[in-house]
Amino acid sequence: MACSSAPDQLGKLDLKKWRSDRGGCNDVRKGLEGDFKSVEKELKGKFADTIGELLGRPDIHQLGERNTKFYVYYLTKGPQCENMQAKSESRKVILKFNAVGLLSEITYQDRPL
Repeated sequence: MACSSAPDQLGKLDLKKWRSDRGGCNDVRKGLEGDFKSVEKELKGKFADTIGELLGRPDIHQLGERNTKFYVYYLTKGPQCENMQAKSESRKVILKFNAVGLLSEITYQDRPL
């Protein structure tokens, strides 16, 4: 196995800045949303572990039906900054992984999970 650290850049997306803004609490990810959208095609089809290395640990990790998995990354600060379990209307990106662990869908939402 190769021992390499995650890249700092993917297309125009500054992954180092993205990973440093846990929960979107520093409002850094809000400014990176456009860059994130520009690399969506590159992210789709990657395994959950690879996405975790690139984007950092998800703010919320949920298991869905039929072995699907969801990674949630907050884009803006909100109640989740005080308590990650708090219902939050902060903007978030939700990554859906299929049963074999490949990223199949990327959506954005403001309503609580």
